[in-house]
Formats: sequence, C-alpha cells, structure tokens
Amino acid sequence: MTGPLHGRRVLVTRERPGELAEKLTARGAEVVHVPLIEVVGPDDGGTALGRELDRLDGYDWLIVTSPAGAERVGAAAARHPGVHLAAVGTATAAALRTASGRECDLVPGVQRADALAEELVARSVGPQRILVAHADRAATTMGDLLRAGGHDVVDVIAYRTLDVEPGREVQRLVHGADAVVFASGSAVQSWCRTIGLRRPPVVVVIGPTTAGVAHRLGLEITSVAVEHSLDGLVDALVAEFDPTTS
Repeated sequence: MTGPLHGRRVLVTRERPGELAEKLTARGAEVVHVPLIEVVGPDDGGTALGRELDRLDGYDWLIVTSPAGAERVGAAAARHPGVHLAAVGTATAAALRTASGRECDLVPGVQRADALAEELVARSVGPQRILVAHADRAATTMGDLLRAGGHDVVDVIAYRTLDVEPGREVQRLVHGADAVVFASGSAVQSWCRTIGLRRPPVVVVIGPTTAGVAHRLGLEITSVAVEHSLDGLVDALVAEFDPTTS
C-alpha cells in the first residue's frame, strides 16, 4: 500500500486500535498496536452511573467525553429522548450516535472539554441540569466551567482506565518505531508509567489537553494536531513526514 506514511511504523496505544488504525493504514502506515490502557467498569460496579441514567429525564443535557463513555450511556439516551446530547469531539459523537440511535445536539467547533462547556454556557437561556459521564482520570475543567456559568452539574464516573504492563517485546517495538500517536491524556500517562520517557523520533498528540499531560510528565512531543480529532491527529502525523501536505 502506498501513501504519505508508506514505510512508517506507527505505534497506537489505545485499548482498541479501531478507527485510528484504519485511518493510519489508509495513509500507508504500518500500524503496531501496543495497548497500554484497559477500560473497565467503575469501582462501584456502575451503581452511581445507573442511578443517574435511570432518572435521565430529570436532566436537560447528557455530556460524554470519550467513545468509551458514549458506549456506556447510549442505551439510556435512546430511552430518554427528551435529554439533549453533547460530545467533546466527532469520534465521541459518532460513538454516541451508534449507541443511542440519536444525533448529538452539540459538538464544539474546537474539540476540547473547555470549548464544549463554553459553547453550552453561551447557548443556554437559563440554568440547565447537566449530567457529565466521564472517566475516573478526567480533569474537572468542564464541570467547573459549567458550574461557573450557573448550571447544576452532576459528575459521574462511567468507567476506569487502567495501565497495561507491557512485555519485553514492547520495548523492542518502541525502539524500532518511527512514531507514536496519543489520542488521550490517559494514554500518555500510561506510557510514562509503563515505558518511561523513551520515545520514537516523532510523537504527535491529539490536542492541547493531551499535550499538557505530556509536558507535565516530561515526555517530549513533536506536534499537536490543529484539528483535535482522529483525522486531525493523522493529518498532523502526515505533516511531520511530508511537510508539503501541511
């Protein structure tokens, strides 16, 4: 297969390579799946999430911040058509659409949690009751901004993200790779915990939040996607190897 990434070995650290791997392969990359995170249920077995989803009709908005969260709330969103749906990015919105059979009412133009909060605050006529389903490692930025905007926000953990201990083979793969792409801050955290600061020549992250995690942990990155989506992540990687495409 030819393409701008032909001959490049790219590491993908997500639990499931899925759409990201497909997009990279379509550009000619040799994708190496090195799962460093595992998504599991909350510590309480999902009791708190289930309780809030059962009374979803009492909310004006349901917000999800990742495809994993979307998958866990989709059935409830389908049962409660009166609640508005919001997703941080296009990949999360697509997962929520698949899981619920409904389109999202709000996906921010800039695919970040703070941008979603700001857009929702700007478009709301009065105080809204909002349920945010997120990972255990998620930052509080969105909830804080929504509360500051006068809204009643309930945060609930939809899933936990655990580190996966890599075997010796992973160290060889890291050494032989041309690039690694990170689509979340949790993936960066897991990389630093399990592999350390060793890195391929090119490190591309999906957005400023993920870049901030890398900076805080001391992991040097090469570039940040201009469009904070999987397509933007792949485009940023392509630009690193073929600057004429940027």
